[in-house]
Amino acid sequence: MPRPTQAHMSRTIAKNKPSGVKDMTKRQMEYYMGAKLIEVGVDPKAAIYRWSLETKGNNEVWTYSAYWGDSKEQLLKQES
Repeated sequence: MPRPTQAHMSRTIAKNKPSGVKDMTKRQMEYYMGAKLIEVGVDPKAAIYRWSLETKGNNEVWTYSAYWGDSKEQLLKQES
């Protein structure tokens, strides 16, 4: 079975939350993503990261994605 080359983490946050709460949530997600990559044997500095935001009613769904290896190369090609 091939090893994964990407990881995604999502959180749902109310739109009306103060910006300080949203900033803290972003920092927490970045920290946990880095810890998870270390746990699975990926150097967090070797990955690239992307944020996406989806609005659903009064909520925002934030997704933090990490790409390394083949997925990283493919993403960089798509973006250039």
